[in-house]
Amino acid sequence: MNYRTHIASSLSEIGQAPWDELAGMQDKHNPFLSFAFLHALHESGSASAATGWQPQFIALYDGAQLAAAMPLYLKSHSYGEYVFDWAWADAYHRNGVEYYPKLLSAIPFTPVSGPRLLARDTHARAALVEALRAMQQSCAVSSTHILYPPEEQARQLADAGYLLRSGVQFHWLNAGYRDFEQFLATLEHKKRKNIRAERRKVAAAGVTLRRVRGLDATAADWRLFNRCYQHTYAAHRSTPYLNLDFFERIGRSMASNILLVIAEREGRPIASSLLVHSADTLFGRYWGELEHVPCLHFETAYYQPLEFCIEHKIAVFEGGAQGEHKMARGFLPTRTWSAHWLAHPAFADAVERFLERESGGIDSYMDELNERNPFRGAAGM
Repeated sequence: MNYRTHIASSLSEIGQAPWDELAGMQDKHNPFLSFAFLHALHESGSASAATGWQPQFIALYDGAQLAAAMPLYLKSHSYGEYVFDWAWADAYHRNGVEYYPKLLSAIPFTPVSGPRLLARDTHARAALVEALRAMQQSCAVSSTHILYPPEEQARQLADAGYLLRSGVQFHWLNAGYRDFEQFLATLEHKKRKNIRAERRKVAAAGVTLRRVRGLDATAADWRLFNRCYQHTYAAHRSTPYLNLDFFERIGRSMASNILLVIAEREGRPIASSLLVHSADTLFGRYWGELEHVPCLHFETAYYQPLEFCIEHKIAVFEGGAQGEHKMARGFLPTRTWSAHWLAHPAFADAVERFLERESGGIDSYMDELNERNPFRGAAGM
């Protein structure tokens, strides 16, 4: 079948209804694939050509119907990706070869797995892969990177000549716990004791917590969260990726998917975390503080969200990128995937050898992590 190919520099060119219909066919529970989330990133200027994220979304049409699509960006740097290729870029630079621009399929600033090859059927998906291959060959790019696809799509990309890379995240699984105490009872004694001690420290500091659903969040709540977020980036001498316009946009357009946790002391807000959720998954995203309180990060970013999952029978809590410390709080290792194509034959060969070595290390790391299972009676599983 012949499809008409369109490269969209704005999601508005594709339209909300066609995009959300196609994305929902792949994963109806993934809020980060939604038009609302992606469009907010673009329109707020957070992910735009000016910030090194130039949208180049591939759209394939069967007549007037959107048959396949792919979130895709022309990148002039490697910030905000969480699958790190800085060493590859450095190797290019040391050998006098340009690494940027490159093509990247991902959700900006969001290390969450989900479909990247959005298609109505297998024929359209295969055509989408071919359209991507044709685009990368025709553009003056060093490489193409597809981050956090499901394993099935990663394998399809491998069959099309892409190199596979795996990584590790930590996810919490809800075993139908009645309450937080029942969850704690499943952990090893030392880990259970440490969590209780951390929560006591926050309470002893006079901090109270409130959870605010997106539908109930006020303009003041969003301004507070932005202050916390900006302050924490500044404290780490970093530049924040997102801005108040973005937060307010998702607060309006996807309020039912939003949870804010706000920490207060003596009537003053001092910290906040922002989480995004579907009916079955909670995604840990952003956090910030105006005053430092020991263990407050764990309370706002882990323990309050875990209580929310238990109360609302949410099955999975994805805690974001990296962080072995999450295992001590009941999170378990989960493998993630990415797929890569490099135009330069010599560098492609070198990266392929590197990935073979790295893959063996990831396998050993997963085995080691599974031997350190935090749950009672689970050691050695």
